[in-house]
Amino acid sequence: MQRIYEPESLLEAELLIGMLRSEGIKAHLSGRDLMGAVGELPMQGLLGLAVPDAQAEYARQLIAAYNGAQPLPGDEPESLPGILIC
Repeated sequence: MQRIYEPESLLEAELLIGMLRSEGIKAHLSGRDLMGAVGELPMQGLLGLAVPDAQAEYARQLIAAYNGAQPLPGDEPESLPGILIC
């Protein structure tokens, strides 16, 4: 297993795990149980997505595409240009 990404939040982690699993990648989230200790532990680096070595490169490509996603023309509200609303 390789740790390939550190999500900013548990919500982002769960979203990415769902995306990776939908592509047939067996993703594992480490640090989920440490989230209750936020305040006593530093927030940075608690969460980590890990995938099997053979699937690591493909998973990195999928996450890079996710992070680089832009709204389709006309999908973002005029008051928030460039913001992707889900």
